[in-house]
Amino acid sequence: MNALQSVKRFGVRMRSWAVAVFGVAFLAAAAPAWVHHSGAMFDRTRVVTINGVVTEFVWSNPHSSFKVDVTGADGKVDTWAIEMNGPNNLVHEGWKRTTIKPGDKVKVVVNPLRDGRPGGWYVGITLPDGKSLGSDHVQPDEGGTTGDKSSP
Repeated sequence: MNALQSVKRFGVRMRSWAVAVFGVAFLAAAAPAWVHHSGAMFDRTRVVTINGVVTEFVWSNPHSSFKVDVTGADGKVDTWAIEMNGPNNLVHEGWKRTTIKPGDKVKVVVNPLRDGRPGGWYVGITLPDGKSLGSDHVQPDEGGTTGDKSSP
């Protein structure tokens, strides 16, 4: 093999490595887009108010969440799963890791799940001490409706 052929092979190998490294870097940078899901499961045109007892609070990225046991008029308990923004956004709204804890009686306002299951996207909350965070209504330009899933 002469020197020219050796240089050409080296160039081809280097180009192949460069393409491979670029591809891996591109995929790594796109990873957050793969793991984030759509909010299409929430009906952003409706607002539902629930009253119940917090059973779980998860303070984590990318979304915090909590669960509330809501007792219906028939005595049946439904556990509502509420999804929220991440801690960084919640801190700006006045939330802390200790804002709610299991056993707290709260009033929660959510955009409900479209499929009717008990759950939704957090809009606002009234804490046991009466303090409110978030909102308790839909903005007039959003055209939402309200419903109450309160316990008696």
